[in-house]
Parts: sequence; C-alpha cells; structure tokens
Amino acid sequence: MKVWTRRLLRLFPCKPCYAFEQINLLLTPVLPETPKEALSTRGVTVRIRDAQWIMKKPRAAVGSGGRRGKQASSGEGRGRCVRGSRQAKSSGLARQQEEVVSQASVSLYHLFRDVAEVTAFRKSLLSWYDREKRDLPWRRLAESEVDPDRRAYAVWVSEVMLQQTQVATVINYYTRWMQTWPTLRDLASASLEEVNQLWAGLGYYSRGRWLQTGARKVVEELGGHMPRTAETLQRLLPGVGRYTAGAIASIAFGQAAGVVDGNVVRVLCRVRAIGADPRSTLVSQQLWSLAQQLVDPARPGDFNQAAMELGATVCTPQHPLCSQCPVQSLCRAHQRVEREQLSASQSLPGTCDIEACAPNTGQCQLCAPPTEPWDKTLGVANFPRKANRKPPREESSAICVLEQPRAFGGARLLLVQRPNSGLLAGLWEFPSVAAEPSEQLQCTALLQELQNWVGPLPATRLQHLGEVVHSFSHIKLTYHVYGLALDEQTPVTVLPADARWLTREEFHAAAVSTAMKKVFRVYEGQRPGTCKVSLLALTQPQIHRFSAS
Repeated sequence: MKVWTRRLLRLFPCKPCYAFEQINLLLTPVLPETPKEALSTRGVTVRIRDAQWIMKKPRAAVGSGGRRGKQASSGEGRGRCVRGSRQAKSSGLARQQEEVVSQASVSLYHLFRDVAEVTAFRKSLLSWYDREKRDLPWRRLAESEVDPDRRAYAVWVSEVMLQQTQVATVINYYTRWMQTWPTLRDLASASLEEVNQLWAGLGYYSRGRWLQTGARKVVEELGGHMPRTAETLQRLLPGVGRYTAGAIASIAFGQAAGVVDGNVVRVLCRVRAIGADPRSTLVSQQLWSLAQQLVDPARPGDFNQAAMELGATVCTPQHPLCSQCPVQSLCRAHQRVEREQLSASQSLPGTCDIEACAPNTGQCQLCAPPTEPWDKTLGVANFPRKANRKPPREESSAICVLEQPRAFGGARLLLVQRPNSGLLAGLWEFPSVAAEPSEQLQCTALLQELQNWVGPLPATRLQHLGEVVHSFSHIKLTYHVYGLALDEQTPVTVLPADARWLTREEFHAAAVSTAMKKVFRVYEGQRPGTCKVSLLALTQPQIHRFSAS
C-alpha cells in the first residue's frame, strides 16, 4: 500500500484529499491483485475499473481576478494543494471554481467541479423540500403576502428569532409578535419596554432591540420601504448581518444570494468533506463561496430554506438520517463512510494510511488536521470537526426577592431595571450585588443595596433560600438567592423611576429574564416568614441548576 501511495503522491504533488480520494475509490478493492487492464503514466500503473479513466493533474490556481492566462506567482504556488501548468478557463463555473481555489491551499475535491453536479444538487434538494417542508407561520406569511415590505418584515422577524433558538420555541413568540406589530410602522411606534416584555423568555434580548431600531430606521429614514438587496440590507439596517440580509433578500425579493447558518455549515461540510474548523476565516469564506455557487437562481428563497431544513431535520449534528437524505449520492462524507466500511470488510488498509506516507506534502486547509484522525464511530458526523471552545466565564451574585405585605395594597415584589447596555439590558430584575467571599459580608452588601432603594430594613430577617446556576452564551452565573418579607410596621420610601413594586401576576407578564423567573421559583418554594431568624439560619440551601433558554 505504501509503495502505491508514494507513487501516487509523486504524480499528484498535493495533500491526498484530491489525488487519493479519487484514486483510492478505484484502487482499494484491487490493490492486492495484478492489474489486467492498465494505464501507465510516469511510472505509475493504475488498473482501469470503470469505463475509461485518465489521470490528470489539477489545473494551476489562477489569481483572484480570474483573468485568462494569469497564473499564481511562484511564491503563492508553493504549498498549494492544487498545482499544475494549465491555465483555467475564464468563463462560467470553471472561473468561479478557480477563483475559490486561489484564495487558499485547498483541493478541488472539496468543491463542485461541474455544472451538472450543481444542477443535480439543486434539483434533488428542491424536490425533497417540496415534499417534506414543515408548515411554519412565517413561510405561510411570506408566500401569501403581496406587499414586498410586509413580506420582508415578516421574514426579518422570523430569521432574527430563529437565531440560536429552536423552531418549536419561536412559533408562539412569532405569532404573538406579528399579531401585536403586523407592520414595520407598528413596531417602530412601540416602546422598548413593550418589545422587551414580549421578548421575555426568548433569550438573547439584544435581538429584539435591534429589530425595533431597524424598523425605526426604515420608517424614519427610508420612507417605510425595506432595502431590496442583500448588500443594501446589510449596509443600511442596524443589527442585520450577512446571513440575515441574504435570507431576507432571497426569500422576500428573489435575489440569488446564498446563506450560511449553522445548519447550512453542517450540510456543506459533509457534502464536500470539509473537516477543518468552520469558524476559521478561511473555511468560512469557502463555505460562503459554496453557498453562493449552489443557490438556485430560479428559486433562491426556497433553496436556502431547503438547505437549512435539511440540516435541521435530516443532516443533524448527531444521528443524521443519511438514508433519507436527498443529496446522499453527492455527499463525500457518505462516500468516505462507505469506503471505510469496504476497507474494513476486506481487511484492507483504511483510507487514512496515505496520510502517514505524505508527511512533507502541503496541508489542504479544508481537510481535518492530522491531529484529528477519522473516528469510525462517528461516520458522517466526523464533519464538521468542532474546535475546543473556551469555557464560559464564571460569575456569582447575591440577589434578594423583597416582598411588601398585603396590608399595603396586596403583596408586591420589588424589581429594579438593568442599565440600557450590556447583558440583559433594560430588563427588570430583583436587586442584586456581586458575591462576597463570606455570607456575612454578602448579606451586609445585599442589605445595603436594598436600603438604597426602599430605606432602612431589619437585617435579622434576610434569609438565604438557595442557589440558581444559570448559563448564558458566555457566562455561567450563580445566583445566591435571599428572601425578605416585610411586616406591616416597616416603612417604605418612594421608589425612583427605575424601580417598581409588582404583583405576582404583573411580574410574570413583565420584561424579566428567564433567570429571574427561576430565582422567583426558588423564593416561592421556600418563601420566608415574617418571624425573626438568624442570618445564617439556613446552612444547607438548595441548589438549582438550569441552562439558558
């Protein structure tokens, strides 16, 4: 095996992702045999297994301009995965393909190399989507709405809500949002408090604020008309990035703009066997190029939704349903699995053996790094490989649920408003302070914070009820939950504008985060009485662990 691979590498001076993946499929079952029909090229003899097959070197990468006859400089050529002496054709798919390859050391194996393959991918995916697409409210609205601005607004809201949030969770929020603010002008006239209140519990609260900010700009500066292209959407609307702009432009306005979200990343990485970290700049650029190359110009909106639907329902992170995949025949990850299984069944060396035979060849920047070998237990889930993530920052705070007695107009809870910037900006929460090293210092600091809002309070009734561990995207926050129920004799000062007394019903309807609702559940489960107890009365508080929602 090693003799063969060394010869093949001399013929194809690149990382074996191109040479080996193409040749090994033909050679693996027949390497132990003596070739009967053979083709000799530069000293390498290869059996012809399927019809006529001629080995050729890949073309040389051309400059980024893609002009006919312009070849990569000698400095750029060293270390590239794709080398050769032929000039690329300057038209159509070939030029687009060579421009992509010229951006980095990548193999043509990871790209779509002819129009027929792209056409087959589009046709298979769209046919599957027409049969299997889910019935979702934003799709119905986008299909039935004749006003392009309202159609774009409906798509915009859905795409923002779906970022980092599951479809099942979004449906109810989306329906209530569109019933409350059916047009851009309705949203622009709403208050931030109303937006936060409706968004409460959906997470990533800045999304709602950016939606309203963008709606106000469309109404006040753009005459109520949404920009019509992905480029102008991204440039003119605050909070709209490349993905959201492409989704709106393709679904609402029919622009052939590709999109790349988490689901599309997974589909493309598997279909083209891209094993490198998709979060890297180089790989991200290649994925966007592939998405733009594949998008169907006749049905761009449907195609983009089909690609996302495929990643969400079939090509899932774990346990993908490959037997139901409409593009299985074009999937290089699936082909790799079949080759590994064939090699194992015939007791032949696996496809990765050539890696050890090519220590000095250029590293293809889209292949999995040599430090991450193929894991046969994962199958197609070997693609994409996930880089190690930095663990979330850990923080702690002390928080108190302060309850006012019924004699003062019904039991009410004290809430204060967070700053207008930063984490959970503008939302309401129970008073809190940064955690202290000892419980005594913590209670003292928390009591002082409460008194800053409502005046003097009895320290002897501040009780530690438990802990809530809540995970945000980048912070793991532990709340040390305290409770204090005032009696009728405790006077309360007039509250400032950024503090409120709310009933339980008002609290659940207010713009509060999911974390605050979890804190309140701990308080409800262990509500303190009005009798006097020691600050350290509860020495074994209950710990509640939650993840962000």
